[in-house]
Amino acid sequence: MTDGPPPESDSGTNFGRRTVLQGLGAAAGTTLLGSGVASATESDDGDGPPYELPPLPYDYDALEPHVDARIMELHHDSHHQGYVDGANAAVERLAEMRASGDYDRIKHVERDLSFDLSGHVLHSIFWENMSPDGGGRPRGSLGDRITADFGSFERMREQFSAAASSVEGSGWGALLYDHRSDSLLVTQVEDHNDLAVQGGTPILVLDVWEHAYYLQYENRRSEYVDAFWNVVDWADVKERYEAARGATLLGES
Repeated sequence: MTDGPPPESDSGTNFGRRTVLQGLGAAAGTTLLGSGVASATESDDGDGPPYELPPLPYDYDALEPHVDARIMELHHDSHHQGYVDGANAAVERLAEMRASGDYDRIKHVERDLSFDLSGHVLHSIFWENMSPDGGGRPRGSLGDRITADFGSFERMREQFSAAASSVEGSGWGALLYDHRSDSLLVTQVEDHNDLAVQGGTPILVLDVWEHAYYLQYENRRSEYVDAFWNVVDWADVKERYEAARGATLLGES
């Protein structure tokens, strides 16, 4: 017999897909709401780890010549898998803390969870933001909103490229829907979780960590950012925009 509290039931982690994705968004400093808004694959059976690596929606070489096949393979199978493993490990360590009542290292584990789970979320969006049939410019409701908020698609693209190219160290460029202002914003994210805007839904993200481009572009990050526009799947971005705009945040005014 032990003096500590009984182990907690796993039933509390057996969320449905929608609930899990909302939680993922909160960890990333964002909110992912609506069917199809995020592509993260999560375990719903309660037996396996809560987070799983989603498959790429295309072959490794599908985005060439803009993104090299070897980069895609390493990026998805190694780096993204590492964030999934890290998030699962953090969740497991937190469960052990609850069972033992020992929270001495909670600050470090919560930091790991924020970093790795945010990395998982952003990469899951990133893969589906791209397509071998991508490029061009957004149409319909998304195109109209970009013009209204930025003046033109070209101005949004210019601002996004400047933001992504100038991220200090490692991070992301992001176009997100801000629920409170009902508008689109271009933002920077350092690492996976710093500078993130709370209450915004990312609809287009670009990974500018060196592992995303260095084997092909070396230190020419701006060239990589320019090449990204040739593979953007605007249909996916539009779907995310419309789903985000149709969602309501608690406390939204």
